[in-house]
Amino acid sequence: MDAIQQQFKQRLAEHSIVINDSQLEQFETYYRVLVEWNEKMNLTGITERDAVYTKHFYDSLSLAFYVPLNDVKSLADIGSGAGFPGIPLKICFPQIQLTIVDSLNKRIQFLAHVVEQLGLEDVELIHSRAEELGRKTGYRDSYDLVTARAVARLAVLNEFCLPFVREGGHFAAMKGSDPTEEIKEASYSLKELKGKIKHIQAFQLPVEDAARHMIIIEKRAATPRKYPRKPGTPLKTPLV
Repeated sequence: MDAIQQQFKQRLAEHSIVINDSQLEQFETYYRVLVEWNEKMNLTGITERDAVYTKHFYDSLSLAFYVPLNDVKSLADIGSGAGFPGIPLKICFPQIQLTIVDSLNKRIQFLAHVVEQLGLEDVELIHSRAEELGRKTGYRDSYDLVTARAVARLAVLNEFCLPFVREGGHFAAMKGSDPTEEIKEASYSLKELKGKIKHIQAFQLPVEDAARHMIIIEKRAATPRKYPRKPGTPLKTPLV
């Protein structure tokens, strides 16, 4: 274990997340595969090892600081990109049945390779638009927890993500800078999609003190039949 891994492990332990050597090795393998594939496809602009551990791995796991992940059985990560936050959460909480949804097949192929290299089980990778999959039985109104990290504004994310959440489950929108305006803008979409903000957590990433915000939304009732709308519509005409 080198200094970067030791610091990573220590920072997680400060939030009661304890990882073993095997899990640390999975993170290191993830890093190596990410950098290797990033040379042939655009996965991330962050490739320095210490930055990946902080800005991707630690940032992804910050969800567990505010949501009891040990109680989560099923998680859907919408628009996961290079696998954040879904894969880091799966490494640390292997009991989770993880579904990752992304609209770009190349990213799904990359994630399939990551899952194989890390030896992860109970991971489903789906090449689909969220608006299409959110209407299908087995995915709609089904998940304990749904996540999205820096994908779109909250009014749009609500329509992408809340249809996947079971009644009584939660959607966690992982944001960077102050989301106050987004939250005001999203009030109508929350009402329409049966969501209610449970709490908002502000924190900073270590080292650079970069601002982060976690918006936790509870799903109060089943998704109305008319949502989500056709692919592309939520982005073009948000529920505001």
